[in-house]
Amino acid sequence: MINLDDELAEEYLAESRHHVAKLQTDLLDIEARGAAIEEEAVNRAFRAVHSIKGGASLFDLVKIRELAHKTEDVLALIRSREMIPTQDRISVLLSATDRLNELIQNPANSNQADITKILTALAALPMDSPASAQKGYTSAVDQAPQGNRQLRVLIVEDDFTSRLLLQTFLSRYGECHIAVNGKEAVEAFRAALEQGQIYDLICMDIMMPEMDGREAVRHVRGIEEAHGIFSNAGAKIIMTTAVTDLKEVIRCFQELCDCYLVKPIRSDPIAQPVEVLSTNSVTHQGCGLTTTTAKHH
Repeated sequence: MINLDDELAEEYLAESRHHVAKLQTDLLDIEARGAAIEEEAVNRAFRAVHSIKGGASLFDLVKIRELAHKTEDVLALIRSREMIPTQDRISVLLSATDRLNELIQNPANSNQADITKILTALAALPMDSPASAQKGYTSAVDQAPQGNRQLRVLIVEDDFTSRLLLQTFLSRYGECHIAVNGKEAVEAFRAALEQGQIYDLICMDIMMPEMDGREAVRHVRGIEEAHGIFSNAGAKIIMTTAVTDLKEVIRCFQELCDCYLVKPIRSDPIAQPVEVLSTNSVTHQGCGLTTTTAKHH
């Protein structure tokens, strides 16, 4: 855990406060449009909460991460047209945003906070009849891996040693493809998707020539959305990074990556989420990738 007085932590908390302020405005816009869905506002809200959640994982802010994650789950349902943003539902989301703001304002004591009430309220929000199939949208369940099937993995890494380690470990779970920079990765991802061969997992280095990992993630998520696949139902993206690049990790969460590993890469931190992803038959959202990190000191 990084000291919350650290410059990086202070920057994360300042950005999170900004995200929360914008989130409140976006939720009101979403409510005003109702079933018509204000897509830009929903996407901004989703990205904001995802970014807060990702940074909270970095700093071991457990309650902030948990509340952001549950809020993100509800926004994902609105995003995929599986939940209409009625006044009552937006009211719960606004309450969650207020509670999230309280935790962010007092991060040192946030892990001791009781958030049971708001988590229960979020969990109790009912889904509507799935509209994704009628409107051409793809839900997490539609894209879920079935049974103990082999994964399709894209390893994006310009360092030979890291690339070899990842390929050696991940090849036991399925077919691994290699890209040595972000531009090559984006083209490989686009080609695979157009052929109906979706990647389940992408391990993406942050610092690479031609196109860095952050920009590549942005392109990958854009390609998915153009095909009606939202990030919660798309490829799971693990960023690999040096400790000195942790500031960029926070930026990558804004682009909707799922988690990060700190180099030198070891097999232990990546093993559990990949095991779950390879056997998961319900939804990618339960794979644990959102909170898996390699700890640093």
